[in-house]
Amino acid sequence: MMGEEETSSCNEADGQRIEDEAFMRLALEEARAAAREGEVPIGAVVVCDGEVVAHAHNRRETDRDPSAHAEFSALVEASRALDRWRLTGCTVYVTLEPCLMCAGLMVNSRIDRCVYGASDPKGGALGTLYDVSHDERLNHEFAVEPGVLADECAEELRRFFRARRQAKHAERS
Repeated sequence: MMGEEETSSCNEADGQRIEDEAFMRLALEEARAAAREGEVPIGAVVVCDGEVVAHAHNRRETDRDPSAHAEFSALVEASRALDRWRLTGCTVYVTLEPCLMCAGLMVNSRIDRCVYGASDPKGGALGTLYDVSHDERLNHEFAVEPGVLADECAEELRRFFRARRQAKHAERS
């Protein structure tokens, strides 16, 4: 039989999971917006004190900007919305594991936590290829929660690239 402490811990974990999934669904909406614009479908939201303070999606092609990643743009927007560069107390939700650039910005902006959906085997910097979030040589560490709605996040990317391949194939035919 579970003790009161264990039950409380389970309830807190369930509550955190439910909250993480809800905010990840908002990031998925951003990813779908990116896909509608012809951008790789990656979306992000920044949450502070339980409230969304920023949201963004990939806009590298549209803006012709190599830094226009979803989480990078959302972090910049959050800094402006909160009027501070230190984003202590904030959690970033992003549909794809952040790259080195974005993970580095998370370190530099002092976020508390990053929750991501799909792992990135080609560029993931929060555990897959690198782990910038817990590198002792850096001046900040933050918690990472991988795999939240991973299948849905990965499916958005698969659908997008499948459609792209089909369109290229149709052009050649």
